[in-house]
Amino acid sequence: MERIEEFRLAAPAQARRKRRLSVAFAATEAQVRAAQELRWRVFAEELGARLASREPGLDADRFDPHCEHLLVRDEDSGEVVGTYRLLPPHAARDLGGYYAESEFDLTRLEHLRERMVEVGRSCIHPDYRTGGAIALLWSGLARYMLAHGYRHLAGCASMGMRDGGHGAAAVYRRLREANLAPADYRVSARCRLPLEQLGAETPPEAPALLKAYLRCGAWICGEPAWDPDFNTADFFVLLPMANLAARYARHFLGADPGARVT
Repeated sequence: MERIEEFRLAAPAQARRKRRLSVAFAATEAQVRAAQELRWRVFAEELGARLASREPGLDADRFDPHCEHLLVRDEDSGEVVGTYRLLPPHAARDLGGYYAESEFDLTRLEHLRERMVEVGRSCIHPDYRTGGAIALLWSGLARYMLAHGYRHLAGCASMGMRDGGHGAAAVYRRLREANLAPADYRVSARCRLPLEQLGAETPPEAPALLKAYLRCGAWICGEPAWDPDFNTADFFVLLPMANLAARYARHFLGADPGARVT
């Protein structure tokens, strides 16, 4: 698989005063393993997900060897404190599809596949959830997309279902009014939430990651799916890079949305 040139970004001023953080793509198996260990800690130990991993303490699956792993590191400790994995279109083609296709029928997005990158397994160490780490991940992600000419970013944004899914159903009903994708970009959940049986009088806040996608110009592409392993309601999200709001492009790239990074 083509190796992407490593790059590093300065942390935002506020985060830099507290910790020295950097972002780069994993270049060694040890760095990928560090990301998988962080994912296990967050998903299995903190959130209680059932992970089908051959090695306890490591969140690893068949997609990992084909993905690019974006890492945020604490420069003082060397610890990986944030990660995102990216599945580019040629790797998805070699695998026979995207990870999200286990949850959604993506037939209507067939025409986007050659320029669509799937992102997932986003997580931050509990001690670093103050904004700096996620800002760095988004900066690295945006630069990657523009550097390679990819036009669409896709993936699942999850919401916990400890309430049985009532909150997720209410959030979907609220968001679909302004954030639902055009009909040509809709997907269907393979195991949909029974929305007609669920709801909350006062919708809770949408998850932070989902709100971040929507602020950048993403759409939700249909009803959420239920992921039984993570016990989450998953919203399939699609972000056309052409929709990336100018102020977020300036924040993440220091440039306008049409700038190309080489």
